[in-house]
Amino acid sequence: MPGSNISGHGPSSGLQGMVIHLVDGTYELFRHFYGLRRFTKGKDRPYGGVVGVLQTVIQMLEKGATHIGVATDHVIESFRNDLWPDYKTGEGIDPALWVQFHPLEDALGAMGVVVWPMVELEADDALASAANIAARSRRVDKVCIWTVDKDLAQCVQGDRVVQMDRRANKMLDADAVRAKYGVVPALIPDYLALVGDAADGYPGISGIGAVSAARMLNQYGQIEAFPENVLGAQRKQALLFKKLATLESGAKLFRNVDTLRWRGPADAFATWAERLAAPRLLERCLKVQESMQR
Repeated sequence: MPGSNISGHGPSSGLQGMVIHLVDGTYELFRHFYGLRRFTKGKDRPYGGVVGVLQTVIQMLEKGATHIGVATDHVIESFRNDLWPDYKTGEGIDPALWVQFHPLEDALGAMGVVVWPMVELEADDALASAANIAARSRRVDKVCIWTVDKDLAQCVQGDRVVQMDRRANKMLDADAVRAKYGVVPALIPDYLALVGDAADGYPGISGIGAVSAARMLNQYGQIEAFPENVLGAQRKQALLFKKLATLESGAKLFRNVDTLRWRGPADAFATWAERLAAPRLLERCLKVQESMQR
């Protein structure tokens, strides 16, 4: 369930310390767009995906979340496309989905949610950067990154910065990341460099699978420490793929975690709720805002 209290680590309540929720807006838009399409028999609602994402965020607020940031891909291409020609692009994205990208950002902003639309970097880089900033605050008890993207596992720190798998209804802390991939979070970029990531468009190293990749990384450490003969002529390509897999965590998105506190919708959200043909969105927002002010 969106915003569910998984293992006691869902949206923050008054009984907990501060919990920061970081949402992959692009992933959520894809998820809701194609999930809705299964029921509309090919007749896409103009803003169906947008409404789905907003409902997810509101549900998180209703369940007690107080601090939320949403990262989006304002464009699909990033600096990684200059490094690897086959890296993912916007080519092939369904036009009915693509036209909802920017309205999602505007609607979230009107709803009072902090949004990071990324251009040179990707949404995943924004999530990594936001998690890095939030984790430095002593006032923050937990950072929850809501995405299933494998590369975000590199951001996990113990049980303080965790990855939330909405589909499997699971929380991945450092122990769970190691159990799933066979390596510690810090070695996830090396792991993905070796096994590849089809979603991002790079193939990994020929002849190396998940088991052998984990075994080598646990034996030698990061790729840079591998003996020369382990990868041979493929070493240079492995290091390139690692660069693709390594998230940029230094984007200066905000300074104070209070920036992420939701304080209610702007006046413009009423217009958005009407435009989206979803008046309940505004009603639910105002109800949560009222409950927070009590």
